[in-house]
Amino acid sequence: MTTRRRRSALYMPASNARAIAKARTLACDVVILDLEDAVAPDEKAAARERVCEAARDGGFGERELVVRVNGLDTPWYADDIAAVRAIGLAAVLVPKVSSVADLRQVRTSLGEEETPIWAMIETCAAILALPQLSTAAAETGLTALVTGTNDLAKEMRCRLGADRMPLIPALSSTVIAARAAGIVALDGVCNALDDATRFAAECAQGAMLGFDGKTLIHPSQIDAANAGFGPTEEDLAWARKVVAAFEDSENADKGAIRLDGQMVERLHLAEAETILAL
Repeated sequence: MTTRRRRSALYMPASNARAIAKARTLACDVVILDLEDAVAPDEKAAARERVCEAARDGGFGERELVVRVNGLDTPWYADDIAAVRAIGLAAVLVPKVSSVADLRQVRTSLGEEETPIWAMIETCAAILALPQLSTAAAETGLTALVTGTNDLAKEMRCRLGADRMPLIPALSSTVIAARAAGIVALDGVCNALDDATRFAAECAQGAMLGFDGKTLIHPSQIDAANAGFGPTEEDLAWARKVVAAFEDSENADKGAIRLDGQMVERLHLAEAETILAL
């Protein structure tokens, strides 16, 4: 598992030049230029050109640049892939990936040695196929699972409250599949732009479930996502203490030690080292 930070992944409409320029200045870890939902059909071609121009111009600093293309079953998919397959992206995000066959089709479209794939998990079929998608990750170049909670809730016909209770099994299953494959898991968006309390609660819930970060729909959500998915001062203090304890010569050959009244094993050391690396 990579220790690169992906606490905040902000969707920005690829049709909006000002939004793309602004993305270069924001504190998000990932910029996702969106060719799908955020772009009207008659603007798809122009948006595609802006994506290529943005990638060529660069200037995104340490932010990963990802492009969400249109879905496999749309008339824009082939042109999107042809445009973005070799422009130096961190990944291509593909909507509604629901089977290993979908992954393999994307891999073929992108080329064997080209850009990594991020797959959106937003259909009931995708949830049922998570074990197979996880197993096929290395073969297909899949490096992240991104939950699409709006589309998934619509297909499930569930009624979502602030606790997102109907989606918890699907969210947990997505995290489990990502961890089994050693890849990234990103939580879905929060639509409540004017409810900071609800957004913070979703971040806390996502972090509790094990997600690496959250996809966002507005720059105002970045700081809360970075805080919610970043290690707390308490986490850092614990990690430093665990690392220091195992570095003590008395514990060099021990698989488990007693620390502050708790049993701490080397698996906790690995966890502590990851926290500090982040």
